[in-house]
Amino acid sequence: MTEKTELEKLRILLPHWIEHSHSHQEEFGKWADTAEKEGKTTAASEIKKALKAMADADAALKKALESLGGQVEGHHHHHHH
Repeated sequence: MTEKTELEKLRILLPHWIEHSHSHQEEFGKWADTAEKEGKTTAASEIKKALKAMADADAALKKALESLGGQVEGHHHHHHH
């Protein structure tokens, strides 16, 4: 039964990780825009690369959650086609 308990924990943790990542992405996007407005194109570009990597990680976490039969809280409308 331990395995089920651990999987239940994972189903609970994954949505929190996704939400946390999403909030950071929003903040990173704002700072990338700020850097760009200040003419710091390299910094803006690197922040955008980090954003892309986080979005990819998000997608992987969502797939992991779905494979465990869970749903992403508050993100039912974000479907990738």
